[in-house]
Parts: sequence; structure tokens; C-alpha cells
Amino acid sequence: MTERSKANPILGYSDTETVKLDFDNMSFKSVKYWASRIGRWFKLRGFIVLKSSNNRYHVVFDREVSWSLNVKIMGWACLQSKHKGLTGYFILQCIKQGSTLRISPKKDKLCPRPVYYYGKQDGQIRSFLEYRHMLREFVRKLKTSPKPQPHNKEGR
Repeated sequence: MTERSKANPILGYSDTETVKLDFDNMSFKSVKYWASRIGRWFKLRGFIVLKSSNNRYHVVFDREVSWSLNVKIMGWACLQSKHKGLTGYFILQCIKQGSTLRISPKKDKLCPRPVYYYGKQDGQIRSFLEYRHMLREFVRKLKTSPKPQPHNKEGR
């Protein structure tokens, strides 16, 4: 293989212990409201809001939970907010049996970036941000690495 792949993979953060929500087509004010309400109701210690594109946000909570509690929290958020996009996200996460949020760019969308922090940040949020940083550094180094040299026909 002498040429770089033209594939453009979408990289994400996936686990079963971190409560993660994907709010599409919702104002920043509404996202903060729902994140605060969910965080207080389930005592999730803190949260971070990341903007993935215009009126599209990701929320990551700080407290580690079991998968069954994670599903309960996501389901509760869907029922209370009546948000169809979040409900679609919830169903997909249940099918996969783990929740995932995008970290890398996607088509014309930039990497999701933190826009709001609230409460504790030293548990699952720290893990998420460390993984995000490591992945972004890896991609940056990959993009700046020299291209492999093609071999000539004699194999020299």
C-alpha cells in the first residue's frame, strides 16, 4: 500500500459507565436546563456541554454509573424532555449496549468543543477529556507524518 487511504473515519468515545446525551436542534439555554435538571435528579456531580455544530450539543456527566442506571437516566431524559432526537440517540445506544459521542470532525462539522462546564470534573469527564486530547493528538501527528515512499518495480 503506497498511497494514503482516502477514508475519513469518524472517531468517538464509547463506554457503558458514562452518562452521555446528544441534543440536536436545541438551544444552548435548553441544553443547560436539561443537563442541570438531569444532573441534580440523579446526583451526577457535574457535566460538560460540547457544541458539535449549530444548535447541536453533547453532554457528558461526571459520575460513573452502571449500564442499567445509565439506560434509566437516558430514558428518563427522553420522557421528561420529549425530545425526538434524543430518543433516537437513546434507542441506538440501547441497541449497541454502550453509549458513544463523536470526537472527530464529520463531513463539514468540526470536532465538538467544550462550551460550558458545571460542577465536578474529576471523574468521567476527566477520562473523556483525556481520551479526546489523546485522540486529537494522534490524528494531528498522523496528518503531519511523512508520506510513505513508493517502492520501485525491482523492489529496491
